[in-house]
Parts: sequence; C-alpha cells; structure tokens
Amino acid sequence: MTPSTAAKPKQSFESHTFLSTIGEGRRIAEFSTKQTIFVQGESSDAIFYIQKGKVKLTVVSTIGKEVIIAILNEGDFFGKGCLAGQRLRLYSATTLTGCSLMRIEKKAMMEVLHREQAFSDMFVAYLLQRNMRFEQDLVNQLFNSSEKRLARILILLAHFDKETKPEVSIPRFTQETLAEMVGTTRSRVSFFMKRFRKLGFVDYQAFDTLRVRSSLLNVVLDD
Repeated sequence: MTPSTAAKPKQSFESHTFLSTIGEGRRIAEFSTKQTIFVQGESSDAIFYIQKGKVKLTVVSTIGKEVIIAILNEGDFFGKGCLAGQRLRLYSATTLTGCSLMRIEKKAMMEVLHREQAFSDMFVAYLLQRNMRFEQDLVNQLFNSSEKRLARILILLAHFDKETKPEVSIPRFTQETLAEMVGTTRSRVSFFMKRFRKLGFVDYQAFDTLRVRSSLLNVVLDD
C-alpha cells in the first residue's frame, strides 16, 4: 500500500501582501509629482491602492470649472466605482507628490473580495470610514469658516486623525491648490497661513516642506 501523503495546509491570505506585491491582475506603477493617473471620462477598469504618496481627485463641470473632491494618502483606495459597474471615470486622479500605486484590475479585485473574507471585511470597513469622511467633509464645507476648513485640510494631510504626534512634516502645496481644496481664494489662504505661522501652528521648514503642529487642532475644535 502506498502511504498516504499528508495534505499541505492552506496558506493563509495576507491583505498586506496582496496590496504590496505584484501578481495576476495587479501591478505596481510609479508616478512623479503632478502626473495624471487617469482622467474624467476614461474607461473604468481598475482600482488603485496608494502604497506611498498623495493623490488629488478632481471633477470638471460642463462649463469647465474644476473642483477638488478629495485628497488621498497612503493606505487609500480610489477608482472604486468600477466595482459597482461604473464604466467611465467620474473624476480625474493626479499625483500631488511622487507616488507608488498598486493597480488592481476589476476582475482580480472582485475575485479576491469573493474568495477572502478577511480582505472583504477590511475593504468594507474602509468604505464605511470613507463614507463617514465624506459626510464630515460636507458638514465642514457647509458650516465651517474658510479658516477652519483650511486648518482641517492641513490636519488631515498631516494624518493627525490617525496618529497622535506633536508635529508632522508634509509636502508644501501651493496656495492655489490649498484654495481649491478649501473652496476660497488664494489671498484668503495666504492670510490664514501667515496667521497660523505667527501663532506657531505651522512652520515652513524649507521651500518644499511644511511642518504642521498638532496645536492646529485647536482651530478646528474651537467653537
């Protein structure tokens, strides 16, 4: 009789490995600063995961007005509409810094969501967090002053909503870009940034770097 061969244990699935290594239906793409990832109206056939860097999402109206709808950081997904049957991109995605992105084809993403419960749970939790963030952004836009909206943008860019740190250095964005994010004028942003700097909430470390201190939270929390 042939001795029975012990069955090999099933290898456990790790979400981090899936999102950080190339494989069937997924590849890593490198982008430089201010490079277009995709544009509004293009075919929607893949989802992206940010391994490193920052990405802005923008929408252009029929009269040509461009609006920033989100600023994304490391650990964020975008292009998710393809999973729900979206055939064309509803917005454009552009890098704000150098980026390393995992591009996952729709088919590969759907397969792993159906096959791996842990990954599916993680992705659903992420979607719920993003939905809460969109609601907070709407409330912020409707009820907060331009100064508070700018402070909140800087806090989110510095990830003070995820980790408690005394200060964080982030890429220094142009005042025009910050004005688009906040929904105000460049002159107002310039006025508030000078005020934040005078109060010690921010500091321009170098030409391309901005230091944001956690004390800036006081501007957002102060009623």
